[in-house]
Parts: sequence; C-alpha cells; structure tokens
Amino acid sequence: MDRVTCAPPLHVPRPAGPWTGVRHHLAQRGNALVHTTWSEWLPSVLTNPRLRQLLGQDWDRYRRTPDPAVRHRFAAARLLIKYTAGAALDTEPEHLDLAYRLGGRPYLRGLDQIDLSLTHTGDVIAVGISRTGRIGVDIEFADRFVRLDLLHRRILTPAEADELAALPADQRTARTLRLWTLKEAYSKALGQGLRLGFSEFGFSRGGTLLAPDGSAASRGEWGFATYSVLDRYLLSVACHDAGLSPAGDTSVGTMLDPGFLSVMTQSPPPG
Repeated sequence: MDRVTCAPPLHVPRPAGPWTGVRHHLAQRGNALVHTTWSEWLPSVLTNPRLRQLLGQDWDRYRRTPDPAVRHRFAAARLLIKYTAGAALDTEPEHLDLAYRLGGRPYLRGLDQIDLSLTHTGDVIAVGISRTGRIGVDIEFADRFVRLDLLHRRILTPAEADELAALPADQRTARTLRLWTLKEAYSKALGQGLRLGFSEFGFSRGGTLLAPDGSAASRGEWGFATYSVLDRYLLSVACHDAGLSPAGDTSVGTMLDPGFLSVMTQSPPPG
C-alpha cells in the first residue's frame, strides 16, 4: 500500500475558524491536525453562552474544578476537540458526545470510525482527528532541556543510539526531542501511553517506523511527521490506515444510522 501521509497542522485561533482546511484534509488524507493557544480560546470559554451545551457531560467536572486557570484550560481543550470534530463532520459541536476511554483518551460516542488525540504543553493545545484509523499527537518545547545520558537509556534503540553518537554534539538534543515526540505520538495512537517501551521501536530520519535493529517495521500503513509550530514547539503526529472505507463524505449524516442521528442531534433540554 502507499505510505500514509499525515496532514500538516492548521492554526485555528478562535472557535469561528478558519475551519475549511480541516474538512479538506480529512476528506483528502483521512486525517487532520489543529493547534491553537489557551489564550486565543479563553475569551470563548469566558463569554460563550452555549458553554454548558458545548461541554456536555464535562460540565460538572468543569464546575467542580477549583483552580480557575486549570478549569478554563480544561474547557478550552474540550471546545477545541468539539469544534474540530464538528468542522470535520459538518455538524454543530454541541451535538457531539465526547467521552473517555480508560486512561483518559477522548472519543466521540456513536462515531466509532473517528479517532481523536489531544496534547498540550505550555500555552499550546493540539488535536488530531482521523477517519481511517488510529491517530496520536504529542507536543514539546523545541528548546526543552533534556539529560541526554538519562534519556538515551530510556527511549533509544541500539540503531538510534549509534546514529546519535555519529551526529555533531549540537544536533543531538534536537534529534532526541524529535524521536521522543514521535514515540509519544505513536504510543498514544496505540493507546499504550507510557506502557510501551520506547526502546522497542525506532524511527529513521525520514520518519519510517523501525525495529530495534534498524530494519523496517511497517509496510506503509503508518505515517509519521514532526512539525515546528509557533516557532517554539515540536508537534509530532502518528496516523494509521486500517483499511477503512475511503469514501470522501465525512458528514455525520452519512456516517450514522438516520434514526440514531435524529436522536443525537436533538437539542438538549434546558436546565
């Protein structure tokens, strides 16, 4: 099969968008990647009269969170997920039911073909969405200080350790951070988190999945990419093609049973 390609990140500075690229990427590539900042989305959290409807089952958790900064960031992340999914699926975000698997991974109830991944650090939050298989995203500061001697033992395969040893000293930290975020993204896509041993798989400089000895470990069903965003962060994504339907129409109305759709899109009762 052709190698899967991960869509480049789109900066969406507010709930109003722009969202055109998200639906285009999902239809053309099967996945989309969005990033923004807490501060850009905070005004919507503070002023949106539909916040309770948008948060849905997360409303009670939002209200019970005592720290205002934590509470507002929690809400902004959930709004980004719902607005991204709403744009991709051509439906109102408050009509989507966000739930969580063991470990906290978000998913859309009733939309099993859609996979989601959320990451955040510093002021940035990012969401990946896929209609063809699993997706995982991870973000880190590009200038983050790391103890290379400690990190190497935890995350590198023998082939990666040899590659890094051959690099000039001033390039090793950047390469290590890229490998770290790629491995975090892949682990999240698999739903393993930190349970997956990072020294059990590796990546080539071109982003190909490798076995510990440096041999190929994928036949093209996985795609990986790392991007620089907002000049300060590295955003990595792992996307998978599970051989699901390649149909380009990703609206909720064509992905769900009509009866279930009519129930799901009914306005919630006031209260």
